[in-house]
Amino acid sequence: MFFIPSRYCSLMTGLAAAMVLGACATPPAPQPQEKAPPACQAAATDDKLVGNWLSIRKQKGVAGELRTLYTLNADGTMAYTELLKRGKNPSQGLAETGCWQHTKQTLVLQTLTSNGMPVDLDDPIYTNRYAVTSITTDNVALRDADGARITARRMSPGYRLPF
Repeated sequence: MFFIPSRYCSLMTGLAAAMVLGACATPPAPQPQEKAPPACQAAATDDKLVGNWLSIRKQKGVAGELRTLYTLNADGTMAYTELLKRGKNPSQGLAETGCWQHTKQTLVLQTLTSNGMPVDLDDPIYTNRYAVTSITTDNVALRDADGARITARRMSPGYRLPF
């Protein structure tokens, strides 16, 4: 009679079980494709919102002064830069880029990158809608989704917020 050591039997049984389970396994699901960022649409030729707009305001519940620069380019791209100035403390900032649209009396800013990082395009926090309540050559008045009034004045091309 032929004798097989129990250690060898256990090893062979384990290998056989692994092969059976491996054959039953399904292949990994393909990784979902990342959404391509939307293409920005050029603004109307005579759109008065094209340009750099600076808003300086206080906001309830925020200690300090908010300085916001909206850069709305004719090709439909935008940059949104916001600084919080608090006395002698260093400024805190936010820099976003993306697309903008002006339809009737609504300005929509769609952020694609925030502080240099791509954003989740399905997250509604990165889509900001403003009612355009008035616009002149030098000033614009907006109302955000919460009803807060924002006034901004036109700045020269190339203007940047000082840090």
